[in-house]
Amino acid sequence: MKYISELKPTAAQPRLNAKATTGATPRRSQPARRNESPGFPHSQARNAQSAERNYQRYLVLARAETLAGDRIAAENYFQYAEHYFRSMAKDAN
Repeated sequence: MKYISELKPTAAQPRLNAKATTGATPRRSQPARRNESPGFPHSQARNAQSAERNYQRYLVLARAETLAGDRIAAENYFQYAEHYFRSMAKDAN
């Protein structure tokens, strides 16, 4: 086995940028939002639904791991569920 000090550095090979060679157009910094009216809080409602869905999902996973006998994985899933439970409580205020 060779030590790190004995290894020779490999020469860096320049990579071809596929987008530059194909003439692709550059990406926009902000995506175009077509169906949203300004000032309407869609994201808040979506975040609350996502948090509740993730809370339920992690509870199911935690219970399944508990039944399977893996306490460590179950605790991990319970911690994720608690995170989403707290974020639902924050969104309710």
